[in-house]
Amino acid sequence: NIDSAESLKVPGVEKVVRTSNGVAVIAKHFWAAKLGRDALKVEWSAPTDAVDTTALIESYKKLAGSEGQVAEEKGKVDAALAKAKSRLELVYDVPYLAHAPMEPLNCTVKIAPDGTCEIWTGTQFQTVDQAAAAKVLGVSPEKVKINTTFLGGGFGRRANPASDFVVEAVETAKAAGVPVKVVWTREDDIRGGYYRPAFVHRAEVGVDDNGMPVAWKHTIVGQSLLAGTVFAGGVKNGIDGASVEGVTESPYLEGVAHRRITLHSPASAVTVLWWRSVGNTHTAFAMESAIDELAAAAKMDALEFRLALLKNKARHASALKVAADKIGWGKKRTTGIGLAMHESFGTIVAEAAEVAVEQGKLRVLRVVAVVDCGQVVNPLGVEAQVQGSIAYGLSAAMMGAITITNSKVDQSNFHDYRVLRMNEMPHVDVVIQKSNAKMGGVGEPATAVVAPAVANAIFAATGQRLRSLPFKLGAAS
Repeated sequence: NIDSAESLKVPGVEKVVRTSNGVAVIAKHFWAAKLGRDALKVEWSAPTDAVDTTALIESYKKLAGSEGQVAEEKGKVDAALAKAKSRLELVYDVPYLAHAPMEPLNCTVKIAPDGTCEIWTGTQFQTVDQAAAAKVLGVSPEKVKINTTFLGGGFGRRANPASDFVVEAVETAKAAGVPVKVVWTREDDIRGGYYRPAFVHRAEVGVDDNGMPVAWKHTIVGQSLLAGTVFAGGVKNGIDGASVEGVTESPYLEGVAHRRITLHSPASAVTVLWWRSVGNTHTAFAMESAIDELAAAAKMDALEFRLALLKNKARHASALKVAADKIGWGKKRTTGIGLAMHESFGTIVAEAAEVAVEQGKLRVLRVVAVVDCGQVVNPLGVEAQVQGSIAYGLSAAMMGAITITNSKVDQSNFHDYRVLRMNEMPHVDVVIQKSNAKMGGVGEPATAVVAPAVANAIFAATGQRLRSLPFKLGAAS
């Protein structure tokens, strides 16, 4: 139910209209619309199944104890685990994440009397948005023109298969009968859904007398990004490739003769969307943390352990060695150094992080990122993208989490969904490897690697193994 009487008394407010996902206040300018919305009296229907993220993660951990749909299988993993010298059971979890671009979502729509429509918005998904707008208006897509403005940050949020903010703007303009510019507040943006999904990883690894993996059973639990969208055809035999990428093709597992990767994709009322580096955001954290734990269990140097697994992967090994060399691996220090390496979007990134604990608080002092993205045209562009990726990924690793209590998002703005401040940003060195390999991407790969590099550095500095994001000292599991 909506009572708009008080809202319509606000100077500048013109109309209050319903949209398919709520209600919009139309005014002569933003502040009048904001005050008009504050004056609305709205009664929302209660959700049938309440969502609580604490309970959700626990249910995911329970589900991870059983195997899901097989994404990859080789050898006889159960028999190999039974015969292994010893076994490690490793569980990692990551929360929902908002994209939090500096510019909240907005879209301007003008509908002409002849039914044609012109849209101005920062979008990463023009073709999908055009089709969605045309559907709302009941016209053919060629009658919708989209003018793409510069993005005030995207990170995947402006590439939504549901075209949520564009559809909302078109519906509002249609109901209003005049051109409108729909503007979301920061609170709308943080609470507006379409988050990076929460995930749980459970790996059971069997090792030989030397501590090297001989059997690897890995179960992943988390929502599918593609299911229920126009891209649902990309889910093959129950496997959304975005949920398992970075594990099924991990270079560390190529030499493991017995392995099985399975996936559970439970449905949820929480709307989800790809987030910068997509599935690699959680798979890199799980894989590189696990590799570091295996090295520690084998009482081997973490670099040497990785290099032993990458003996047939020259590019990966080279990137790791350069990162280790540049940060001063092996030198005595009072801080902790951690390594991580991951390949995504055709690009190999190795990162070394230096971490200190100052007055009981974690501080990342330095990150060295070695990038092998094939042939490079613009080195400064690569460096800038990698620096931005590390800032983005480190914000999430250190403090990023969307939590939900009784179906309501707890966070609302940058005071409780924090991003890295200038004084918290580490010094970042970017090293570009000379390579004649095929060009890979540079906008996303470095984001995924910083969390495990820092996690491994925290272990080196404190002896604590943090298996949950964001990091909290004393929260070892």
